[in-house]
Amino acid sequence: MKKKKKDLTSRAFSKGYQASIQGKPLSACPHTVNSNMAYHWARGWREGREDFWSGFKQQAFQQKVINL
Repeated sequence: MKKKKKDLTSRAFSKGYQASIQGKPLSACPHTVNSNMAYHWARGWREGREDFWSGFKQQAFQQKVINL
């Protein structure tokens, strides 16, 4: 059975979320050419930072990334 590919914008969002958890800065966005992808990456990064500052634990981060 073939796997269905994820939407590229949702993938960018989840990668940005993961980058924020790892402590990478917002300027580390890999999408400089495509502004739409950069927008979704930054949106994920901001949500990850917000969750980090709210006191999420590592297990909650992992569960959220799986659900993305």
